[in-house]
Amino acid sequence: MKSPSTKTFTEFTQLADYSLLDSLKADPQATDNGLDHRARQVFSGHYVPVTPTPIPEPEYITHSRTLFNELGLSHELTRDHQFSQLFSGDMTVASNPMRPVGWATGYALSIYGTEYIQQCPFGTGNGYGDGRAISVFEGLFNGKRWEMQLKGGGTTPYCRGADGRAVLRSSVREFLVQEYMQALGVPTSRSLTLYVSRSETVGRPWYSEGSRWIDPDILVDNPVAITTRVAPSFIRVGQLELFARRARSNEHQDALEELRMIVQHLVDRNYPDLAGSSLSFSDQVVGLANLFRGRLTSLVANWMRVGYCQGNFNSDNCAAGGFTLDYGPFGFCELFVPRFQPWTGGGDHFSFFNQTVAAEANYDMFWAAIRPLLADNIEALKKLDQTREGFAEAMAIEMEAMWAKKLGLTSFDSTLVEELLELMVESRVDYTIFFRKLSNIPEDISFLKESFYFPCSEQIHSKWERWLRHWRNHSKSAGDLKKRSATMKSINPKYTWREWLIAPAYKKAEQGDYSLIKELQALFSNPYEKQASEMESKYDRLKPKEFFNAGGISHYSCSS
Repeated sequence: MKSPSTKTFTEFTQLADYSLLDSLKADPQATDNGLDHRARQVFSGHYVPVTPTPIPEPEYITHSRTLFNELGLSHELTRDHQFSQLFSGDMTVASNPMRPVGWATGYALSIYGTEYIQQCPFGTGNGYGDGRAISVFEGLFNGKRWEMQLKGGGTTPYCRGADGRAVLRSSVREFLVQEYMQALGVPTSRSLTLYVSRSETVGRPWYSEGSRWIDPDILVDNPVAITTRVAPSFIRVGQLELFARRARSNEHQDALEELRMIVQHLVDRNYPDLAGSSLSFSDQVVGLANLFRGRLTSLVANWMRVGYCQGNFNSDNCAAGGFTLDYGPFGFCELFVPRFQPWTGGGDHFSFFNQTVAAEANYDMFWAAIRPLLADNIEALKKLDQTREGFAEAMAIEMEAMWAKKLGLTSFDSTLVEELLELMVESRVDYTIFFRKLSNIPEDISFLKESFYFPCSEQIHSKWERWLRHWRNHSKSAGDLKKRSATMKSINPKYTWREWLIAPAYKKAEQGDYSLIKELQALFSNPYEKQASEMESKYDRLKPKEFFNAGGISHYSCSS
């Protein structure tokens, strides 16, 4: 491994390079000093300068060794006082060329293609955005641009009257799952550091021990925490929507220009090959639509591959760069149910197997948002509309390819897949364990039964034997069994996220014991390979009965 090039906080500050602040417009009503912490309407501009509110008595919990290595950061930085202060919310340590303030951004909300302003306290949509997420750094690391954002960094003008904090429970979950998704090969925002306050707590509704209620039944005092998430940019489909809405209603004279600027910035930040081309702006917009469609359809197919459910896939939770963003009410499917949905506020429309439909609804809003930029170019509009019309087909192609790979097939077989999914529901299988065992290419059902939550009847047993014969006959052309098995195991993980094994980690962390967090980091860093027998017996097993329908485990609210 190459030795890190950034060993001190001073060296870290020299990597600062603020494309967003330098190329986009600040809210003209904002203060320069970033002391802008009360909920208010923001009528124009792409961002609001705002300083985070430090958590008192911050204590380091952990950091991502993987991401530090990628960024060329020395692990010794976590013991640097100024580095720790910055990523626990204290920007007074900033020195040139760093900026002394952070920034928050506004965005709009659409649910399944329907525009909403109900969650805006002003009833206008001008108060919705980063309520507790504050970016504090943008820079170039080994030639690649990254933005660093504090989750739980205090109030902003978009806080809608909330406290701007994130609790330790949700911060641990977000920190762990981002690096887990990265190791799974699923495009995602990343985790940098995790800090907790030794003295500040906030009350949140949550579940009492042993609760079977759908909604939280008690108020719990939680330690506050800050996790730093990292991405090439944090531009959301909802951001583009916000500026498109303003342009559509002519809210101010610069509305259309602000839309053009944010779209150009998105291209520059997330689609550098397109930005570096000699294409006209109109052709770049059309190219953006094509590339984003490809990333989004591939992303959702990857979610389905690993059993991930976003839970609340609104347009404001959809990164315009085509990666997973905003890990709040997410979950991973254990007992296979196509309508799996861990979030109590999500409903069927955001359930596991409906994510392809939710993605198309978000793409509709993306398409509608960028369309005004091509109003004077009929040919470009035609190409853009054709890209939109082809979304369902592109999504189907990605899904078919995913199922074929997951089953070790050279081509998709709809009958085989449909029969399999029906059998998986009938047999009440564990999604991850089943596909991992199938990756061993068994000759009979006995090996697969270890992934079943209940014994199967003779009738279902016979169905499985027929399906296995069909599958093995179809896959004979896939080549050598050992190679095929290895290929299947490279995309069907051995270890998955199981909420009942995550909860003890954040509960121990509340008592100052971070050992389980670090154990999970190690597990999730290599989810496809067999690990030590102790880890395997602990983490590669069916969900115990007592955790079914358990509040805070099988289902949970977004009390974070």
